[in-house]
Parts: sequence; C-alpha cells; structure tokens
Amino acid sequence: MGRGGSLRRWGIGLLACGALVIWGGRAPAEPSKPGGAKPQPKPVPAQDELDDYELQRLLIDTIDQVQRNYVREVPRRKLVQAAIKGILSELDPYSTYIAPDEMERFRDALESEFGGIGVQITYEGGRLKVLSPMVGTPAYRAGLMAGDTILEIDGKSASEMSLEEAVRRVKGKPGTQVTLTVVHPGSPERHKLSITREVIHVDTVLGDRRKADDRWDFMLDPEKKIGYIRVTAFSRETASELRRALQSLKEQNMRGLILDLRFNPGGLLNSAVEVCNLFISRGRIVSTAGRNSPERVWEAQNNGAFEGFPMAVLVNRFSASASEIVSACLQDHKRAVIVGERTWGKGSVQNVIPLDDHAHGGGNGSDGELLARSALKLTVAGYRRPSGKNIDRPPGAKESDAWGVAPDPGFEVKLSEEDLAMLVADRRHRDILSPKPAGPADGKPDPTPSTANPSPPSPSSAMPPVSSDNQTPAFVDRQLQRAIDYLNTELARAK
Repeated sequence: MGRGGSLRRWGIGLLACGALVIWGGRAPAEPSKPGGAKPQPKPVPAQDELDDYELQRLLIDTIDQVQRNYVREVPRRKLVQAAIKGILSELDPYSTYIAPDEMERFRDALESEFGGIGVQITYEGGRLKVLSPMVGTPAYRAGLMAGDTILEIDGKSASEMSLEEAVRRVKGKPGTQVTLTVVHPGSPERHKLSITREVIHVDTVLGDRRKADDRWDFMLDPEKKIGYIRVTAFSRETASELRRALQSLKEQNMRGLILDLRFNPGGLLNSAVEVCNLFISRGRIVSTAGRNSPERVWEAQNNGAFEGFPMAVLVNRFSASASEIVSACLQDHKRAVIVGERTWGKGSVQNVIPLDDHAHGGGNGSDGELLARSALKLTVAGYRRPSGKNIDRPPGAKESDAWGVAPDPGFEVKLSEEDLAMLVADRRHRDILSPKPAGPADGKPDPTPSTANPSPPSPSSAMPPVSSDNQTPAFVDRQLQRAIDYLNTELARAK
C-alpha cells in the first residue's frame, strides 16, 4: 500500500515535470531504432496545440503543488475559486464567478424578493439607522420610521456589527422573529419591537411622489394627465408591476407618459421583452446571436399594448443592458422619444450556469430542491436593436462609433457631476417614508398614514438635506422638464 502510494505520488510529480518540459520547448529523446538511423526530433507542440486533457492536467497539477508544498496552507476551494476568477479575468467584465457567500444576494436581486422585515438600513455617524421602511411590510406595520436608531438586534449591540452582519441578522426565514431595540428621532425612549419576518417583495416600478397612504402616485400632472413611471431594474415581476401602474393611469385617462430608466442597470432579458410588449403591438423587439448560440429574434406579441399616447423615455449614462433594449426598441419603432444622455453601452447577454448544484441548499430552496452553491455568469451572446444596429460598447470605442442608445435630435440634456449628485439625493428623499407626525396626547407617532406632498418630501433626519438655505431654489430636474415640455407640445397639437 505504501509503495503504491509512493508510486502515485511520483507519478503526479513526473506529470508535473513533463508539463514543465513541454512548456520549456524540449521533447525527450526517443530510443534508437534498429539499423543505426537516428530518429528525427518531433516538433514541440505549442501551448495552444496541447489537447484539452493536457491543459486541464496542467491546471490540476498547479493547484495540487500549491496545496501540498506552499509555505502556508491554503484551502483547496479557495485555490479553485482563484483559478476560476483568473480564467474569467481574460474575458469581458460581465463574465464573473458568483461565490457561495454571494449566491443568496444574487438570487434576491434576480427575484426582487427575500425573507425579512422590509427595511432599508445604513450606518450614519457610527450608528445603525433606518433609512426607510418599505410600504406594507412587517417593518412598516410595526412602526419603524426613517431616522430610527437601531441599538440592538436580538439582544446584540448593533454598534459591534458591520452593515453586512446587521443586514444578515435582520433577514431570515419567513415566519421567524427578529427583535429590534430602537429609539425614534427626538425621543430618548427605547422601544423593543418583535417583528415576524415575511417574504419581502422589492418594487421595481416607482412613481414621482407618494399618495396619502404612502403608495406611489403615478400621475405626474393630474390636470394635463401626464403619467410618470420609474423602473429601477428588470426583475421577474417588473412587467406585471408596470402593467398594473399603466392600467391605473389608463383609468385616470392618461394622455402622455414619461418612462424613467435613468440609473437602471438592467436585469433579465425576458423582462425587458415583456416590457416592450406593453408598448408596441407588432415588429421586432430585439435579436441575439453568439459564437455557440444561433440567432434568436423576439417579436411583439400584440397582446394588449398600451398605445395611442405620446411617450418620452428618460435615460442617462448609467442606463444599461435591459434598459437599453427597451429604449432602443421604443426609439426604433418611433413609439417614444429618448431624452437625456447616451446610455452605457452594454449589449451582451449573460447565462447563469449553476455550479456545485449537487449540494442540497437551505434558505430559499423547497424540500428536495437542489440549489447551486456557486454559479458562473458567462457572456454567451450579443444583442442588436430592431434596426440591426449594435448597442455594445467594445473596449477602445470612440464617441463617434455606433453603440448605446443616443437621445433623439434636440433631446440631449447632459448633467454635470454636481447635477447628477443632486438628482440622486432628490430621488432618494422621495423614496424615503417620512416619520408620521407626533400625536398631541402621548407624543408617539400617529398610526395613520402620512399625507403626501405635491412637492418633494422634505428629507428625514436619516438623510442630509440637499440645501439648508431656505433661499436656495429646489433642485430642478432638467431632463425630466425636457420630457414634460415635449409631452405638453404633443398634447397641444392633439387638441
């Protein structure tokens, strides 16, 4: 047994040496043939001529040597993951490895739902604070407010936690409880809240301001009947959410629509196709093709599109991928004008390939379901807009090259970095649910919903105000204003 093990170890060593010899460009001499003729040396195969087995053996031998002989012990999984990342680093920036500790967050982002209480938290001044509860969630019903300081999570001091740990402790399996000790803004009293976790759905379709019940109001101008819908990502439920918002606006006799895709990084290709189907009834939406993928074309399905009104789509330099599919489709079909800035230029399609899928996962997996411990996100194809033009921005692309989605002539509105920061702050303030006014009797928050303001809500104590000077005019979103001006002109013509 010992001798066999010794031989196996030598075999591995010889294989490693053989690979190194080949890499060095010298082949071992062959035995002399009968008759004294000298054999002709065989040409040494170049690296790219090695067969798959030899190349894979080279990688395995390298990992084996490092694991057995490196000065410090390194876990084999860590070495393998490093090798995978090294391979992918030779590809485009969108091909990535999703490690086991990133998988849950990745699934949550795809599904736009997770187990938790529905609260956004952040660290401010060294204290864990509530940025905003989400409407209709356990955190919202329990009375958590923007600006609340979280002192403890299940009895452990929040000051001893990183933000990631705090998020991990608040999230959990639906039906289980988490206990938070909080202090409301302007009050020294500590409140201990035991909250039962639920499946939390993250809305990807938002409005411009909130109604009295804290839900989004999608009608930007009730008098002129101009709607406004902001799509923050393209998840599995985005098209359904958008259809409900559009139906609500239709019932209010909407005459024009602004679709805001600024800062939208993209998401699922099928979701983008479904969104396009909501606005066009015929024609090509998008096509894809890759080295090992035949061309695939998506056509509009004519299944109840919302048509017959002018549209403006807002984009900026951070609109990418699925948001470029939608904006390009609506532009090519002349269904909408594109307002703002040229988009990012990500015209590639990634497949998510499960790895380690033999392992039984916990968490979100149902009984008997196999969940991947890790995954490969690999670029497999590129997509083209209905006109056939390219969207992807290759390395070294010039401004004069064809990529991304450019605003229609006369509708380019560029924002400076300062303007961009103010826009982000303004939108963030609108997303926050402001604390309810204190009741006159007990000083506790009024349980009734807060009233919505026709103007942007004032920042809560959890967020710094845009300007502390009352004389300073409110931020003006010039891109949004250009879209409004366009719709006003179109509606005036229609009279």
